[in-house]
Amino acid sequence: MKIEGGPYLVTGATGFVGAAVARALLARGADVRVLARPGNDRRNLHDLDVSLVEGDLTQSASLSAALEGCVGLFHVAADYRIWTRDPAGMMQANVEGTRAILEAAYRAGIKRAVYTSSVAVLGTDPFGKPADEDTPVSYDAMIGIYKQSKFLAEQAAMNVIEQTGLDCVIVNPSTPIGPRDIKPTPTGRLVVEAASGRMPAYVDTGLNVVHVDDVAAGHVLAYEKGVTARRYVLGGDDMSLADILTAVALKAGVRPPRIKLPRAPIYPIAAIAEAWCSLTGRGEPFVTIDGLKMSKKRMYFSSARAEAELGYQHRPGSDALADAVDWFRAHGYLGDS
Repeated sequence: MKIEGGPYLVTGATGFVGAAVARALLARGADVRVLARPGNDRRNLHDLDVSLVEGDLTQSASLSAALEGCVGLFHVAADYRIWTRDPAGMMQANVEGTRAILEAAYRAGIKRAVYTSSVAVLGTDPFGKPADEDTPVSYDAMIGIYKQSKFLAEQAAMNVIEQTGLDCVIVNPSTPIGPRDIKPTPTGRLVVEAASGRMPAYVDTGLNVVHVDDVAAGHVLAYEKGVTARRYVLGGDDMSLADILTAVALKAGVRPPRIKLPRAPIYPIAAIAEAWCSLTGRGEPFVTIDGLKMSKKRMYFSSARAEAELGYQHRPGSDALADAVDWFRAHGYLGDS
């Protein structure tokens, strides 16, 4: 199903991955419409030729209005935080919001939808080998409210597909990194801290690092070539956290971290940080209990299915890290520009 004409509705286009998807569609000459909540940060839309509709995933009337006349939907929006003061709100946005927008898409006669899930809902290999879309997993393996909400959100998407016949493809990005991470995301915060020389130590874990623009290109490929109700991992390079932090530090011109910490002594620090943020209502803790629990598993993944069936490609993870550092520096996140 070729991308052409439109309009295509993109949810989450004010955010990191959503903005990249909107840019990828515009590069294909598509007419792009974005759904944005009233009053949210719209810096990622300033140079994009898109039409904007205000609405909310929890308000069905606004979803119907946003989808009116659209031929396709890219549902990218999600509440992505490792820690939150409002777990129920995250569950509502990620699970019920996904159900609502996909049901609205079916009623609106959308030709095809792409739902942005996450590798967070997939199984991992106990020996650290790359996992894939079919690696066994259960809800009980989901650590923390974010993973739990995305697991249930993907199930909600599958339920809508099965019950309505909506033509919807599912993509599971790994760890997107790159420019225009304005918030920034939890991973973006890690890059900022490392590039600023504030990460003297690390724990032994690993991530699959992918450039955000490759993830966006994968979304377009999924729309054009994906199989309905099929998952596609959109990943990049498997990298240890030590290698990630070293690559960031060298690019930024600061000293790489050299101390590998055991997790046990960090748990009390994480508990104090969470309690302080809950008490004061300020920001988010940089280290969290759920984050430490997640770090016990190496989040390594294979994109073989997307490569074979969609023609998906990715650049080196080091390029994604370098582009992120350059963007954060140029926009004043590192305090040296």
